[in-house]
Amino acid sequence: MTRFQGCGTALVTPFTDAGELDLGALRALVEWQIAEGIDFLVPCGSTGEAQTLDQGERDRVVGTVVEVAAGRVPVMAGATDNDTRRAAAEARRLCGLGVDAILSATPYYNKPTQEGLYRHFVAVAEASPRPVCLYNVPGRTAVNLLPPTALRLAEHPNVFGIKEASGDLRQIMELIRRRPAGFAVLSGDDWLAFPVIAAGGDGLVSVASNEVPAAMTELVHAVRRGDLDRARNCQYRLLALMDANFLETNPVPVKAGLAIMGRIRDVLRLPLVSADPATRETLASALRSAGVHGH
Repeated sequence: MTRFQGCGTALVTPFTDAGELDLGALRALVEWQIAEGIDFLVPCGSTGEAQTLDQGERDRVVGTVVEVAAGRVPVMAGATDNDTRRAAAEARRLCGLGVDAILSATPYYNKPTQEGLYRHFVAVAEASPRPVCLYNVPGRTAVNLLPPTALRLAEHPNVFGIKEASGDLRQIMELIRRRPAGFAVLSGDDWLAFPVIAAGGDGLVSVASNEVPAAMTELVHAVRRGDLDRARNCQYRLLALMDANFLETNPVPVKAGLAIMGRIRDVLRLPLVSADPATRETLASALRSAGVHGH
């Protein structure tokens, strides 16, 4: 699964003013992402508001991304649920739409033990016809997939990597140090991609690359080839945007940013609401610093 290295975009899900899927905007976004040189695409994650899409909508979003990508870049679809049976069924179903891999986050709200997490992911990995990437995001799920558990799962033949968004560099380095050959470690935080990849990680699943795919890809590729001067320049040029994207809950700011750029409507589904004016102002300024000019 070396195809999932470099920079991937955790795609937003565009909606119409009426709150329906805007598949036209999604198609245009995917085409633009590929033209800008992104390495892979990740629809229906938390950035894609997957938990407020029904099953049919998730299928349409993932099917559209697969169809537009047309094999030019790989697609890793989010299949997360806090009911293991549903997560397994979702992984199986999305693989039927032609995705290359599944990204599955730790179950939220239930707060399983490490053994519960292990069994949950084994069930998902065994149900999925395509390889599975674990996703650790304690800030959203209230549970941390610890390195010993992640490393146990890394031994499963259908688990190929982890998207690590614990924000804990020490924990991520422990994983990188002890992982088996071929197990991918991807940063789940834009601002930490530089140190994670410099420490031996394989890439990034990015929020900011929704807005600046070429620039985020340049940053990731620069660190991967050891061009640290160039990487530092990229990092500090993009840091204000990385920060602005998290002034409110993701994807509230990134959708506002894309709306400023004229690429999507600034529409979210409850319980998320549009960014407040101060956030929009900071975003507009951060986009300018990153070299983006709005419409």
